[in-house]
Amino acid sequence: MKSATILARALVYGVILTVAIAVVGGIVGYLVAGGPGLVSGLLGAGLTALFMALTAGTIVVAAKLTGNEPSSVLFFGIVLGGWLLKFVLFIAIVILLRGQPFLEPYVFFFAILAAVVGSLVVDVIAFVGARVPYVGDVPLEGDSDAR
Repeated sequence: MKSATILARALVYGVILTVAIAVVGGIVGYLVAGGPGLVSGLLGAGLTALFMALTAGTIVVAAKLTGNEPSSVLFFGIVLGGWLLKFVLFIAIVILLRGQPFLEPYVFFFAILAAVVGSLVVDVIAFVGARVPYVGDVPLEGDSDAR
């Protein structure tokens, strides 16, 4: 299975996760805190989509720039740079949203927590289900090329 297939699977699961957080977070948020709770649940889902898209984007850019060589130092540098960008962006968003009247902090916190744990689960499911060979063109005993 190629890395593009794994990434596509992770993105599909990410969309499912985002929709689930939007629905559950929106409903629970509305029941707990009314309109601000609904907005907070939906903001948590929106941030889930944004950060999963940034992850996928950095992997795609890194794969294109390194010729699809994931063991390249440049590949890891680009992915790490994307992670740092997401971290700074997250801190900036949280600072901007702090104290806003349309935001219920507890609902927002739990929506973000669900997004973080859920995205980790999505990544594990996508990568565990993949069959990526870790040994390249090595002739085996039963192959016609074996000597």
